[in-house]
Amino acid sequence: MNRLKQKYQQEVLPVLQKEFNFKSKFAAPKVKQISINIGISQPADARERRKVIDNVASQLEIISGQKPVVTFAKKAIANFALRQGDPLGLKVTLRGERMWQFLDKLISIVLPRVKDFRGVSRTAFDGHGNYSLGIEEQIVFVELDFDKIDSIRSLQINITTDTNENTEAFRLLELLGMPFAKEE
Repeated sequence: MNRLKQKYQQEVLPVLQKEFNFKSKFAAPKVKQISINIGISQPADARERRKVIDNVASQLEIISGQKPVVTFAKKAIANFALRQGDPLGLKVTLRGERMWQFLDKLISIVLPRVKDFRGVSRTAFDGHGNYSLGIEEQIVFVELDFDKIDSIRSLQINITTDTNENTEAFRLLELLGMPFAKEE
């Protein structure tokens, strides 16, 4: 069993039950899934585009431990020189053990490696208990081979919880060890 999942079950659940007066451990909030998205630029040449997609897909697969899915434009936008069906990026949705492994790696290894890190935003909740986090450089993930990275890319991480309350979700992530920035 993953050590963060074990921490959730043994330490976090009892604290959440006590603080929010949940009658059952099943009523306490939990992390349902984590989505990771990486956008890609649009090279004009189709062969170049395929190479970029393959490169980013292999990086995202190494980061997440799961094969990513390519996302495509639903409609054309002339201002962005974007045609319907053009690839826009890649995404992965993690659940279960992979989700816990990724969250553990994110909290304990990746975030402390971010340049000038002072903690993650306390206000990046969406009003429904879900948290969004942006990482500017994928090179903070230690498992990536720097020689195979063609370009520095940012990625978006969305942590979905099963609660609709931001306060409950914040406390859940805080107890799991998410390094939130100090209040000012």
